[in-house]
Amino acid sequence: MVDSRKNPVPPRPDPVKSVIREVNDPGMIPVHPALIPGIGVEKTGRTFPTNWVVLAIASTLVLAVVIWGFAAPESISAAGGASLGWVTMNFGWLFSALAIAVIIFMLWVGYSRTGGIRLGSDDEKPEYTTVSWIAMLFSAGMGIGLLFWGPAEPLAFFNSPPPGSTPEAGTVNAMNTALAQAFLHWGPMAWGFYALVGGAIAYAAYRRGRSPLISAIFTPIFGSRTEGPLGAVIDVFAIIVTLFGTAVTLGMGALQIGRGVEYVTGIGPLGNGFLILTITILTALFVVSAVSGIKRGIRLLSNINMVLAGIIGVFIFIAGPTLFLLNLIPAAMIDFFRELGTMLVRNPTQGEEASAFMSSWTTYYWAWWISWTPFVGMFIAKISRGRTLREFVTVVIMVPSLVCVVWFGIMGGTTMWLEQGGAAISDAGGSDAVLFAVFDQLPFGAIASVVAMLSIVIFFVTSADSAAIVMGSMSQRGKPEPSTWVTIVWGLLLGAGALALLLAGGETALSGLQSIMVVTALPFAFVVIGIMVSWAKELRTDPYVLRQRFARTAISQGVRRGIEEHGDDFVFGVSEVEAHKGAGAWLDTEDPSLSEWYTTATTGAIDHVVLPADDTTVPGETADHRKPPAGSAPTVGV
Repeated sequence: MVDSRKNPVPPRPDPVKSVIREVNDPGMIPVHPALIPGIGVEKTGRTFPTNWVVLAIASTLVLAVVIWGFAAPESISAAGGASLGWVTMNFGWLFSALAIAVIIFMLWVGYSRTGGIRLGSDDEKPEYTTVSWIAMLFSAGMGIGLLFWGPAEPLAFFNSPPPGSTPEAGTVNAMNTALAQAFLHWGPMAWGFYALVGGAIAYAAYRRGRSPLISAIFTPIFGSRTEGPLGAVIDVFAIIVTLFGTAVTLGMGALQIGRGVEYVTGIGPLGNGFLILTITILTALFVVSAVSGIKRGIRLLSNINMVLAGIIGVFIFIAGPTLFLLNLIPAAMIDFFRELGTMLVRNPTQGEEASAFMSSWTTYYWAWWISWTPFVGMFIAKISRGRTLREFVTVVIMVPSLVCVVWFGIMGGTTMWLEQGGAAISDAGGSDAVLFAVFDQLPFGAIASVVAMLSIVIFFVTSADSAAIVMGSMSQRGKPEPSTWVTIVWGLLLGAGALALLLAGGETALSGLQSIMVVTALPFAFVVIGIMVSWAKELRTDPYVLRQRFARTAISQGVRRGIEEHGDDFVFGVSEVEAHKGAGAWLDTEDPSLSEWYTTATTGAIDHVVLPADDTTVPGETADHRKPPAGSAPTVGV
């Protein structure tokens, strides 16, 4: 018998400790691409100086358009209208096709093998609770539009059904069609655009260690050129569409607040003085909220507003035709799926009526959501860190879409019910007056109007301060918390833009700028296409995906070999095999594209990395690499 104490066996190196040491010190030995845990941009040693070129060009262009809108509102309206007609006729098909492609792409991202990828390192936890996360998504993603168009858009379709629809105007069937059309505009298609850009930015910044910029998404395609003039062009354009897209929404909010004050106080039409005062006060509020930071400012306001919006919805549901709505909403959802094909294939080539409808509604909405993706996408990226892609897609697309369905069902259903009953809501005087005309027909309407105006104010502030933070971040090369002075600059420019547009001609100037937004969305539509291509390319080489493929290959080889050599009596283990015959024979581990991004990013200090639990273990089994006890079934090396 050999005394092991006299001839001790050298201890085998702990593979887990070796992996941790390797990951924490990339310069020590080559990092295996399948074991990289991911790295956040803040751990890369990257600095975020102000990009003076982007700041100067973007602010100059913004001022030029604001001056144009103030000095010649008729000109901006005419230019926008002519451009809108051209874009709708020639590229309406592109917007519709892109809306379909984006939602399909995001469903693939969330529910295919990539769904387990985390927007951060493998062991990272979400920063916000799910409730706060959803509240911030909801406030920044739709905001004022829900109160503005919730009652007004279904009413418009009820009185004038979309072309190609069979229901007669003013009937119950027309209500179903009206809500189905609104669900299309505000449901999964809209949130699919937001999820695409937000997810791609979060992935690039918090898993690949790049700057949280739209331009950084294109690194897999253009490489380091995204940090030069090419990236600057993308970021400048993103800032411009963010500012004016938000300014138009803020203008709608200010007009609706004015209507609410007129209704509650009973005074006559309010002039420009009230608009100046309203936007000045609200600008001060959202600038203060913006510089307070996301955690203290936006999260608090978003949670408050979710409660207020919920109160408004519940009030209308109870005070309005409750039983009627309980029947209408499910019926409208069925109509949505039944008429989805008709709504999606409707295009300007089907006649003047279809062309007018598409330019005024569907194409405009697709372009509008595209133009908002830089702002909302970057904000969603900031608040979604630590979520898996499956969780991200489910919540960002499905949850707000479901809320929008219920909201439009309650608001729009009540409005159409009142209209059908002879209340003449459509004679209220404009889309911004419809909400208060509905309240006028319900008990405690004055109190509800005050709560609605407070909600609009908070939506105004949360949308604007989110936009100011995002624009400040884009001006400082993706700085997670932009400098206070930069945030203030963009906040003031945003408020000034909204005010100038209103003073230049009220709704006329806003309509002209809305048309221009459709035109600016056209080139950004090609950016969205590029985001899908670039992100898909990078997801295929994510360490999580590589580990999954290793697991599938190893299990396949191991099962076949186990049956061949041992019949039914075998279990899995790990052993070394000949080169190029193991589970990773398909992978060129030394390919620089697989790990260079990580070794390059780790130029700064990195916190200790804890190796995540093996996410490829078969359910019901445990990963045990110890030698099996005597008498057990033989192991199969893979």
